[in-house]
Amino acid sequence: MPIRILAPSLVLMSALFSAPAAMALDLNPLSIVKGAVEHAVEDRTSEDAAKDVEIKASIAADVIDKMGSEVISISSDVYEQRVMLTGIVETPEVKSKAGELARGVEGVKTVYNELRVIPKVEREKGSVEGFVDDTVIETKIDAQLLDASGVSSRNFRWRSVHGHVYLMGRALSAAELEKAKGVIKGIDGTQSLTVHVEVRPKE
Repeated sequence: MPIRILAPSLVLMSALFSAPAAMALDLNPLSIVKGAVEHAVEDRTSEDAAKDVEIKASIAADVIDKMGSEVISISSDVYEQRVMLTGIVETPEVKSKAGELARGVEGVKTVYNELRVIPKVEREKGSVEGFVDDTVIETKIDAQLLDASGVSSRNFRWRSVHGHVYLMGRALSAAELEKAKGVIKGIDGTQSLTVHVEVRPKE
């Protein structure tokens, strides 16, 4: 069993580190490996998973490359061809441009443009007044959703930007979604929660 898990993971890690720099901005190697293992047990189809991987790669290569120096921090999450953009940009115009480019990627059904507009002076002020470790928040969400009974964390995607958490994916019931929301809101450092989750039972 360990061989079956590690072999594809090593292939994915190799592909990632040989990828263009723009893709490195968008993809976390640990998330890639974790995602590859989860695909086998998710409630979305393997065809959906393959399409989502293609879309995420296209956004990394096309959208972020085209944004160039306008990019401060942009991440994309894709689930059933629905795209959620999170991160930080300096102007509303840059946010709009990123959304338009993402919508132009082949196969994309919906774009949730949750990029936060924070001018440089406000970012510098914020770094002095207080620091929020988004990595810690995201790690806690991962662990607590995984442990929460009645929650299929594999069907959710989440990002934290200065403590503002964005959740997308699919819940198999309204009760499951409420449970997931409650878990996230209870995590220290969470300032707000924005939800883009479809409630749809197993077919």
